[in-house]
Amino acid sequence: MFTSQIISSFNDLEMGIYHYICQNIEKVAYMRIRELADATHVSTATILRFCKKLNCEGFSEFKTKLKMELQEGKKQPIKSSQHAILEFFERTLHADRDEQIGRAASLVSDAENVIFIGNGSSGILAEYGARYFSGLGKFSTYIKDFSYPLHAKLKNKSVTIALSVSGENPFTISQVNKLKQEGSKIVSITNNKLSTIAKISDVNISYYITEEFNLHTNVTTQVPVIFLIETIAREIYQL
Repeated sequence: MFTSQIISSFNDLEMGIYHYICQNIEKVAYMRIRELADATHVSTATILRFCKKLNCEGFSEFKTKLKMELQEGKKQPIKSSQHAILEFFERTLHADRDEQIGRAASLVSDAENVIFIGNGSSGILAEYGARYFSGLGKFSTYIKDFSYPLHAKLKNKSVTIALSVSGENPFTISQVNKLKQEGSKIVSITNNKLSTIAKISDVNISYYITEEFNLHTNVTTQVPVIFLIETIAREIYQL
């Protein structure tokens, strides 16, 4: 409701109302217009003009929108870590997954260059993956700069390991596309084998965990990704 454009349009009185609302948002949602006017030392007419700037017909509509934002801001229930792990093991650990892990390990084992990529929390795990692979004897690097120049013809000597929960992150898709065009083989770890990144990969390993969000933040457990990274690394070590 309070966009940067709307906030910048506030005059001094309206800015005072804005500050009061931010500090007392739950209280304001149930106030009468006269109570808010008294609390902010302005007239009810000023409150109504403030509401108009927020694209509300009146104070009642403003309070309705405020209550909706409060409801959206409440914590959403999420599963226990034990539930998420059990879901992962029940859905993904079977013969087909072992075959895909084996194919991925074989590709990486034969490669001269191993590159990890990912964005957000997947980027953090990509950096961990590069370190873990290197620790078990397969030197790997992590590219976190999506504007990183990729001009070398990598051909079959390179394998890129792309991490993405949704498999639809535009930055990761762009990077995978660049690396694929330069000749790198693509191994992806995603939550869905039907995602874009999974489809353009040479090998995809999917783990099928129910995605969870807190507000607009994806808080899906990343334990399956760590498990798969370490399993591939250990498989390579045994080759």
